[in-house]
Amino acid sequence: MTDAPKPGDPGPGADPGAEIDSLLLDPVRLSIVALLAGAEWAEFGFVRDAAKLSDSTLSKRVSQLSDAGYVEVRKGYVGKRPRTWLKLSPPGRTRLTAHIAALQHIATQAATQPSPQ
Repeated sequence: MTDAPKPGDPGPGADPGAEIDSLLLDPVRLSIVALLAGAEWAEFGFVRDAAKLSDSTLSKRVSQLSDAGYVEVRKGYVGKRPRTWLKLSPPGRTRLTAHIAALQHIATQAATQPSPQ
């Protein structure tokens, strides 16, 4: 009898450098880090609108990503109005890149598998 795969185990034939990131399996968190990957800093409202999220949903997901070290949060003011800016951290960028590589590897394997007859 074989052992069941452990969470995070890429499985047989997987690219050893590519890892599925369980935190990025959530489509909302993935869309947030993908948006942040294209910017140095992004204003909270821009990310909220681009990802089509409510303030509370974005705030919750950003807290999760920040606690895990994927996102940096900076608070300040523009005039008298409070603002929050978000940035994908270097470790967050590394994890996103590895996650995308793992997904690409899975897609490539699926495309090259012979179809069942």
